[in-house]
Amino acid sequence: MNNRRIVPFIIVGVIALFVLFGISSSLFFTLEATERAVIFYKFGEGLDKETILQPGFHTKAPWNDLIVFDVSEITSDENMDINDKNGLPIHVDVTVRYTPFTDKIGYLYEKFRTDYANRLVIPEVRSMTRQVLARYTAEEIYSTKRAEVENTVKSETEKILNANFVEAKAVLIRSIVLPDQIRASIQNKLQQEQEALAYQYRLDKEKSEAERKRIAAEGESRANNIINNSLTDKLLKMRGIEATLELAKSPNSKVIVVGSGKDGLPMILGGN
Repeated sequence: MNNRRIVPFIIVGVIALFVLFGISSSLFFTLEATERAVIFYKFGEGLDKETILQPGFHTKAPWNDLIVFDVSEITSDENMDINDKNGLPIHVDVTVRYTPFTDKIGYLYEKFRTDYANRLVIPEVRSMTRQVLARYTAEEIYSTKRAEVENTVKSETEKILNANFVEAKAVLIRSIVLPDQIRASIQNKLQQEQEALAYQYRLDKEKSEAERKRIAAEGESRANNIINNSLTDKLLKMRGIEATLELAKSPNSKVIVVGSGKDGLPMILGGN
């Protein structure tokens, strides 16, 4: 009799267990290290944009919606055909690396849902790249101002994405392809500019060397004039006597005749 009374409870327990098992995926969930989530409360306040669920184990009511975002860095490659400042066609390959602001994924979902890459990032990167490159000539984009172009695309893209809760980590121009004729013309012009700079360098170097020689010659001439003006007869005689006296101190045998040399200078005879 007692066993018959227990059977309904066992049946109800088994049914409840199966029901619980069936809805467990709606009750329990785990977020990975690169995931964040928000919840949409169907019978309550709606989308809770302020409460950001962190990695780990969580529970929720089965009728509420869980919205999960991958917050790891994402890379997108874009290929574009655009026109430069003069209307010349250019093919550009651009790479953008980005990630959502983890504390703003609720606001990001409200505006773009989870497909923010295709709804926001890629269209804005393409638009900004076209706008910026249209300000420059093909030559500037290809050679002289490539870094400036890249920095401008990045800074202007960042403004748009940041305002919409996405951080642009990098915007890189991987390659720029010009029509063969235009590329050859630019390369030829750059080569001529380099040759002109090299020629000007040689001219400047030769001018500097000529100026150095002129200054050295003028200095030597002034020095000679100073020496010539200082060499009087009395000074020469005095220097001659001093030199003779020095020679007389040497151990070699000699005869010195004072006043018998040219201009009255001493003569040295018989030195060995």
